[in-house]
Amino acid sequence: MSTATQTDLQTFVIDGSHSRFGFSVRHLGFSKVRGSFESFEGTIRMEGDDLSTLQASAKVQTASVDTHEEKRDGHLRSEDFFHVEEHPVMTFESTDVRDVKGNQFTLVGDLTIRGVTKQVEFDAEFLGSGKDPWGNLKLAFEAATKINRKDFGLNWNAVLETGGFLVSEDVEITLEIQAAPAQDAA
Repeated sequence: MSTATQTDLQTFVIDGSHSRFGFSVRHLGFSKVRGSFESFEGTIRMEGDDLSTLQASAKVQTASVDTHEEKRDGHLRSEDFFHVEEHPVMTFESTDVRDVKGNQFTLVGDLTIRGVTKQVEFDAEFLGSGKDPWGNLKLAFEAATKINRKDFGLNWNAVLETGGFLVSEDVEITLEIQAAPAQDAA
């Protein structure tokens, strides 16, 4: 862990219009279904470009799930999956940064879905920082992890006539994040 104090850390706000929270699952055992969450917010705090000081948090509106198929999205919002009426938000709160090698690092944190919290590790990369054409500082990151959806109470499935299951237990999560200093994002 870093020795940076809370006052040394600069706060950045995730820009939802230039960021993506995506996921994919195996469907029918051989193809993939991809989707995303369209409504999320979060912050990144760090001292300069020192990735070892990075802290991240995010809130995702589960009702914003989008797989480009309304019937499937409705099922994902139901009690079988996200149960958005009881669990409208899933959250992530980082707890550690490990294995910083150049711009690559592991971001460790607590992911909460359906009221269940589990530690996850994202393979992450700091893509850099720079100013946009209007002089506003931006940071960019990419991160990916794989979770077992059953660990979070997302248990629904259907047995296929040929054997196996309709939806895989493993879910790949991919993040593409752009953020701006908190004072610029307001």
